[in-house]
Amino acid sequence: MKIHEYQAKEVLKRFGVPVLESDVAYTADEAAEIAKKLGTPVVVVKAQIHAGGRGKGGGVKVVKDVSTVKEVARQIIGMNLVTPQTGPEGKHVKKVLVEAGTSVAKELYVAALVDRTEGRCLLMACAEGGMEIEEVAARSPEKILKEYIHPAIGLAPYQARRMAMGLDMTKDEQKQAVKVFTALVNCAIATDASMLEINPLVVTEQGQVLALDAKMNFDDNAMFRHKDLQEYRDLDEEAPEEVTAKNYDLNYIKLDGNIACMVNGAGLAMATMDAIKLHGGDPANFLDAGGSANEETVTEAFKIIINDPSVKSILVNIFGGIMKCDVIAQGVINAAKTLSLNVPLIVRLEGTNVDAGRKLLEESGLNIEFASGMDEAAGKAVAATKA
Repeated sequence: MKIHEYQAKEVLKRFGVPVLESDVAYTADEAAEIAKKLGTPVVVVKAQIHAGGRGKGGGVKVVKDVSTVKEVARQIIGMNLVTPQTGPEGKHVKKVLVEAGTSVAKELYVAALVDRTEGRCLLMACAEGGMEIEEVAARSPEKILKEYIHPAIGLAPYQARRMAMGLDMTKDEQKQAVKVFTALVNCAIATDASMLEINPLVVTEQGQVLALDAKMNFDDNAMFRHKDLQEYRDLDEEAPEEVTAKNYDLNYIKLDGNIACMVNGAGLAMATMDAIKLHGGDPANFLDAGGSANEETVTEAFKIIINDPSVKSILVNIFGGIMKCDVIAQGVINAAKTLSLNVPLIVRLEGTNVDAGRKLLEESGLNIEFASGMDEAAGKAVAATKA
């Protein structure tokens, strides 16, 4: 689950991370009122969407004349903001964060995240803040400082000090940075954040260290522990099909390809997408129907992939265990008959009730091409997109 910058800063303040005064506005008039209350000669108006690179797309404006905040906010609210992370379709801006301005002496980068390769939390920092960390990693990987966090101890004081000393900071700045790093790690662990990124973390001309930006992603599987964080979820920022999938306990992620997949089991789903890539195709989605799906959830899953206009063929790859092949088959039939199925459908079924499932599909009247193995099924799905 992702949240907005203004929400992330609310969370950070609970853990003692210093941030600038700010408030969120849904209209240009509200933005102007907030700017007056802040009382600073300079304010920053930031579009609130679930994507980075907002400044590059014109979604972040430094306003040096507070009387013009209303006009600036009017330009941003309602715009379709295109950034490197939104894709060409962009995102519709419905609100802005109006934040007090400050003078910046240094821009740093810091993030607490889960390193899946190491199986541990990681604190990462770099003296080149304000830039995409991927660019720094590609150009100068030695500039990225890393401290792995022991799950039982947390971030040790010596680790926070070592990281601060590696960022070309004064003694006083280092003391502040140590507190900030410790608070960030504590926040990330306590909230089950998969990523907490501050870019930039700045040192002001007055020598204060504070978070100028904030991005937080959370582990969906841990949200049952955080009812307060669930309130931050913004459904308008999520793909409608992914919202529908979550409502039916389906694991669905939209991708950029044209071959839709419906599979039971995350491992099999990943292997299916790999097989499609090996045959020169591109998967349109990741869809794990899981082992406990019933006819209704399978029907909804199939509806989701049929409604994707980019789909040129559909691959159903089921290995029946707890999930029975006849249940999958009936769900596919229900959805295909409700919505006109006008793309090739390739089906591979193995496991529990496979004969019953295959018979249902054969007698359905649908235009189905069967495959006996995953490699064959992937090959047929790719070939169908080129027919």
